[in-house]
Amino acid sequence: MSKIEVYDTTLRDGMQGEGMSLSAHEKLRFAHKLDELGIDVIEAGFPSSNPKELELFELLSRERFEHAQIAAFGMTRRRDSRADEDPALQILADCFAPVCTLVGKTWALHLEKVVKVDREENLRMIADSIEFLVAHGKRVIYDAEHFFDGFRDDREYALACLRVAAHAGADTITCCDTNGGTLPDELAVAIRAVSGELAGAGVKLGIHCHDDAGCGVANTIAAVTAGANHVQGTMNGYGERCGNANLITVLPNLQLKLGHQCVSDQQLHALTSSAHFFDELLNFTPNPNQPYVGRNAFAHKGGMHVAGVAADPQTFEHIDPEVVGNSRDVLISELSGRGTVHARAAEAGIELDAAAAARVLERVKELEHEGYHFEAADGSFELLLRKETGEYEPLFVLESWRVLVEKRSDGRVETEATIKIWAPPTPDGERYVRTAEGNGPVNALDAALRLALVEIYPEIREIELSNFKVRILDSSKGTQAITRVLLDSTDGEREWGTIGVSENVIEASWEALVDSLEYGMQAVRRRSPAGGARAAS
Repeated sequence: MSKIEVYDTTLRDGMQGEGMSLSAHEKLRFAHKLDELGIDVIEAGFPSSNPKELELFELLSRERFEHAQIAAFGMTRRRDSRADEDPALQILADCFAPVCTLVGKTWALHLEKVVKVDREENLRMIADSIEFLVAHGKRVIYDAEHFFDGFRDDREYALACLRVAAHAGADTITCCDTNGGTLPDELAVAIRAVSGELAGAGVKLGIHCHDDAGCGVANTIAAVTAGANHVQGTMNGYGERCGNANLITVLPNLQLKLGHQCVSDQQLHALTSSAHFFDELLNFTPNPNQPYVGRNAFAHKGGMHVAGVAADPQTFEHIDPEVVGNSRDVLISELSGRGTVHARAAEAGIELDAAAAARVLERVKELEHEGYHFEAADGSFELLLRKETGEYEPLFVLESWRVLVEKRSDGRVETEATIKIWAPPTPDGERYVRTAEGNGPVNALDAALRLALVEIYPEIREIELSNFKVRILDSSKGTQAITRVLLDSTDGEREWGTIGVSENVIEASWEALVDSLEYGMQAVRRRSPAGGARAAS
């Protein structure tokens, strides 16, 4: 298999996207995760362009990376000046980074409208800048900005820019679809022309695509097929406007589909966890529909699909999800068949006969008619299965709950919840009355319930709510509409979803909240038949 060099530009190009913000120390964590993933070159940004970049490069200079090289980014020299007198180029030359990436103009429109230099001076700017950095021992990657627009406008001049860069000593020449508007067929024609033009020059041929036409990944694949052996992109497709080519998708496409070597098999197995790590670090919600690593990438809903996957996963899965660290998920809905119910029961370790499966399926259809939605509520569905098979053990018996919300004249809003429960739900159970304040009614109910339950089930401290979603099911009824509440929860190792539906949003929230805690405690209680340690009251 041929080796493809993978170059990540998230810390520079990706940071230009909306909502992208990381501290210098967070960028350092990002860089180490890229190194663990097997990325060959990490573009860290402009050294000394601002205080945060200066801090980052100082931190990076003291770090050790197992595999990746750090690249510093800059531009060709200013017009009508010498390269050795350009302050920005001098910073690159003095920087610890062994790789310097220079961006230069290729499209006549930019020469005329933006930098206002003639064509010959632009060629000299490219050559002088590269020669200067090569003389200082740097590996130079030349990014030909707007190459495909320039190639379309004036093919010969665009190629001349690349020839000059190669002659000046650039190690890698990258063709950039900066505006992201080129389509795969046109891009492949241009890359083949460049490959022929630079044959024998001893340079790597790179590709850098944006996703403005939705073709960032496809264009990157097309470029490799046409001769590129260096690919640039960002994690999860972050970037300005519509983003950059998504390396999380590019990597498995190149390695699993085309047979190119990008990273090790072990690193490819870490793809899903890495993609989610980057989202979490940036405080983004992972895209459930992202190819290969999304929660829905290997999710099956229709009965025929589930039956096919049960017979042979290849019927409805293009790869084994484990290869990229993902997993198969069987979704439950009114479209499901008995095979889907059996599959979910097997995952939960629940024995379910045909009659019970049929009852569960009918109950699901009834509940979905009322507004329930079990695709994202795996926790609530497993509890439904256990209730049907008699394996369900509630944590408590509810006597009542009450929520008071008070708005004061000074503008403060205070919420207080009181719950009355019997726990454990056995003849020797005790009555607990607990009151708590919270940031809103749901938070107050959660706090009051936990005050009681933690005395009986100390492990409940490990369960945290990670997301809270409310949806109005029939907006035409206004405040009388049915409300669906979805909660995501975690115990630090597992994640699960639960659901509640009611005309009263607080009641719907209570239902989802109780399911969340009961599902989270299922594994604990199965390990401890006594129901967990009971504290003296």
